[in-house]
Amino acid sequence: MENYLINQLVIVRENTINLVKGMEENTSELVPEKLNNNIKWNLGHIYVVGEKFLFQIAEEEANIPSNYSALFNPGTSPSDWKQDPPSLDELTGLLEEQINRLNSVLPGQLDDKVKNPYTTSTGFTLTTVKEFISFCLYHEGMHFGAIKNIKKLIN
Repeated sequence: MENYLINQLVIVRENTINLVKGMEENTSELVPEKLNNNIKWNLGHIYVVGEKFLFQIAEEEANIPSNYSALFNPGTSPSDWKQDPPSLDELTGLLEEQINRLNSVLPGQLDDKVKNPYTTSTGFTLTTVKEFISFCLYHEGMHFGAIKNIKKLIN
């Protein structure tokens, strides 16, 4: 782990996974009143966005199970799910594996420009691999906060 951005994302990811360790499956699927999503959706969303922003954009192979886009893409919600979501263990396993892949694939590409720059819904225009990693830190931090909030509301 030669880069501080990758190191930070590893730490953020460890914190995200630790936040849900030992949680009951049914607890991860509760949607508090006045909210649209649950803990499981937030974890799956972090994963899907990570695959797109850490791997696809760098023209590396992404690992997005076929049903994940319908479950976890932006704008989706558990209230719209027409299929069973993956287990909490499957999601946390994929999140751990994603960080391992990041460490083995991207360190030498951090300054590479991407073919298709992307402007996020929050107005960030991302043009290099390291800018996408930086945005993933911000994105995961937002969803970490959402998970903490949901845990607080359901306890």
